Amino acid sequence: MGVYAKILLVVDLSDDSGKIGERARALAATCGAELSLLHVVEYVPVEPMGETLLPAVQIEEELVARARERLAALASRLGLGSAQREVASGNIKAEIVRVAQERGADLIVLGSRERHGLSIMVNFTEDTVLHAAPCDVLAVRLR
Repeated sequence: MGVYAKILLVVDLSDDSGKIGERARALAATCGAELSLLHVVEYVPVEPMGETLLPAVQIEEELVARARERLAALASRLGLGSAQREVASGNIKAEIVRVAQERGADLIVLGSRERHGLSIMVNFTEDTVLHAAPCDVLAVRLR
């Protein structure tokens, strides 16, 4: 058994998710680790402005359903069709930490984008997860 036994791959389902997934899959194979996938839908409710807007609950359910489909497709592309997958909704940072704790993850793999200018001062997901995580965090550099 390698250094890591349970790896949690966190993806935002952007085009870069495949790159992050490939790194996590290779690391899991090298370590003989179990790999699971997580995507978090951070739903921000909108104020209804008329009858054309769907109820907030229905909108969130649709976002989660679409995310499940996209996560399943990503898992399939990565050859991880049998891996455990979860789409959670809520605060992204809190959900990542919660799921890592629940699954007993010893490594979280997520993407990290370069920041320039004022964006350096903003607290990004990977920074918060790094400090709150119950385990190691690997940030895959994205350009």
